[in-house]
Amino acid sequence: MHPKALLDACTELTRLLLRFEHPADSVVSKYFRDQRKSMDLGPRERSVLAETVYNVLRQKLRFEHLAKSGSGVRERRLAILGWAAHLDAQAKQLQPQAKHGDRGFMKAAMSEMEFKWLSDCDAATEDDFLAPHRHNLPPWLAEALQSQLADDFWPLVESLQQTAGLDVRVNTLLAKREQVLSQLQASGIQAVPTPHSPWGIRMPAKPNLSKLPLFEQGHIEVQDEGSQLLALLVDAKRGEMVADFCAGAGGKTLALGASMRNTGRLYAFDTSAHRLDALKPRLARSGLSNIHPVAIAHERDDRIKRLRGKMDRVLVDAPCTGLGTLRRNPDLKWRQTPEAVAELVLKQTAILAAAARLLKPGGRLVYATCSLLREENEMIAQAFSQAHGGFEPMPAADVLTALGVEAADTLCTPDRQCLRLWPHRHATDGFFAAVWQLT
Repeated sequence: MHPKALLDACTELTRLLLRFEHPADSVVSKYFRDQRKSMDLGPRERSVLAETVYNVLRQKLRFEHLAKSGSGVRERRLAILGWAAHLDAQAKQLQPQAKHGDRGFMKAAMSEMEFKWLSDCDAATEDDFLAPHRHNLPPWLAEALQSQLADDFWPLVESLQQTAGLDVRVNTLLAKREQVLSQLQASGIQAVPTPHSPWGIRMPAKPNLSKLPLFEQGHIEVQDEGSQLLALLVDAKRGEMVADFCAGAGGKTLALGASMRNTGRLYAFDTSAHRLDALKPRLARSGLSNIHPVAIAHERDDRIKRLRGKMDRVLVDAPCTGLGTLRRNPDLKWRQTPEAVAELVLKQTAILAAAARLLKPGGRLVYATCSLLREENEMIAQAFSQAHGGFEPMPAADVLTALGVEAADTLCTPDRQCLRLWPHRHATDGFFAAVWQLT
């Protein structure tokens, strides 16, 4: 594909994404589908397009500041900066000290004036930028994270500017981690065990796994290590009655089913039948038969009420802002608002209270989010504990230690009560979890 055509495509996709009408991944996927007949988009072109526009989303304020010094269509200037950032990242993978990547192919797409402008942008130093240009966060979110992290705020910011690697969970019903690691390495894929999850494998290069026999046979599922640790906290056992209250596409459901060794009964509840449909092919690969997907209208659905007091374990992976996934979904920081957070807090409170009613005495409740915000995490957990005296908080660090997780204290809040994972500290997405036992 000619570089001029590729830059034009990057410009158009940037324009579509900056409308913020739909999630970025769905916009990119639709664009690729729509252009299938009219444009020759091979793996290389798709990679350039996706990484370019995601860089624009990650560094939007910085790029908009730089774009003011250029001329022409704004989205084209942003796309040029995003493409250059992609080349820089590639260069650093090969040579960590490299400052800028090879601009040769890209130069053919630009005018001499544009290339001169890009060179001037390359020469900018951190002293040329204000704090918002450096953290690239909306003010309300920057303030919220700075209040939590203090000096650790900037390391978080740096981690959010990077692309995330790829973690998979080994389906222990069908395979052992050591065997899967050997097979991946024999296929030429760089892979190492995750440092904390006993089921996890990490692949920095993000290979395409969909055609691997390991994937097709259900031996592995893509799942961030943090998400695996949430399922581990539930500690679902053989023969139990378990509910995944907000199952979505079922990543944690599958982990729970394998933990139960395909025995007992595991309900996968969700208000979206469409999301549950995405579980079906994964379930078919997994070899699990103890999972029962159930689409519900809301948390007060009669199908929920009939199971009241019958569950041994309940996981509530609540609907949330998703801000813990900013490495993968950088558009979320521009699409969320304080008003949306306030609405979610009401929903999370109601869902957790409804899910808690399913437990029988001695049962375990786990509340989790992939958010970085206290409002969705610690504050929800504290309010639940105050309102539900029969639920005894369990220190998450003790639970993880008992399950053989090394250095569990480093994964938790200072009081050891809650799991609290951060991208810059743990190389996972941002996750939170609190645990209770019904007395």
